[in-house]
Amino acid sequence: MLQDLGARLHIPLDELAWLAYLSIFGATLVCNFTIVAPVPVATAIMIVAATRWDPVMVALAASIGGTLGELSGYYAGYLGKKIAIDEHIVGYKKVAGWMNRYGIWAISFLAFQPFIPFDIGGLVAGGARMPLWKFLPALWAGKFPKYILLCYSGLGLVHLLPFWSQ
Repeated sequence: MLQDLGARLHIPLDELAWLAYLSIFGATLVCNFTIVAPVPVATAIMIVAATRWDPVMVALAASIGGTLGELSGYYAGYLGKKIAIDEHIVGYKKVAGWMNRYGIWAISFLAFQPFIPFDIGGLVAGGARMPLWKFLPALWAGKFPKYILLCYSGLGLVHLLPFWSQ
């Protein structure tokens, strides 16, 4: 699909890889910056981009953007624990217990798993005053492998579609 469009418009898509990676970075930054964001939009962008460009580089750009985007939840918890965090949010006490017990490992696990929104983890980490130099690498260590798996599994699924032509 992208190849056909690029050929019709005489656009060399290989030369625009940097723009694709920058766009993926920006999309995941914005989607993760908002609390309870439309993350499936960023996932769809990653999968489509992985069909044309290097999936590991797509995952790298997305994981860096997603990690920096999660700073909004971290700082919301850090700056306004009493205002921003309602301790009656579903899953808050469980996540807070994991954070107190496992620290950065809990951050990496929460960032890797796809079921519990990470926003709660960012709020709890900020509210617990976890140092940023511990929080960011642990978060990235969970997001990067998750995004690699999403890119490659999405790439595999896309190639099964009968209307998708390379």
